[in-house]
Amino acid sequence: MSGLVLKLGPRERVLINGAVIENGDRRSRLAIVTPGANILRLRDAIHPDEATTPVRRVCYAVQLVLTGDAEPEEMRLQLLRRIEELSRALTDHDSRRHLDLASDALISERYYHCLKALRALIPREDRLLAAARRA
Repeated sequence: MSGLVLKLGPRERVLINGAVIENGDRRSRLAIVTPGANILRLRDAIHPDEATTPVRRVCYAVQLVLTGDAEPEEMRLQLLRRIEELSRALTDHDSRRHLDLASDALISERYYHCLKALRALIPREDRLLAAARRA
């Protein structure tokens, strides 16, 4: 099976090409075989009020592309610049790996994979910001 496989919990919601789809009462799997489908798990969605840190702001911008609220062509260069800015601050090997994955996904127009790679940086960013506040 090719494409993206979503494993949904009971009553979980997902946005696919602008339509909100809610799962039934049981766990299920959906195979998305259409290339370029815009998909966002609503449990993973970042609310505009939550986009208060550099990584979350970039994630939110990618999310806007996934939801169809921003044009990919207009956002691509801006997103690449923002990822480059993050790479100046997050210099450890693991962060660089995630940023490289995000950049590669962005260049190849795989926005879901870009968002997934960037979201992996949120816990690290939270720890760094917490340590900076304590210092």
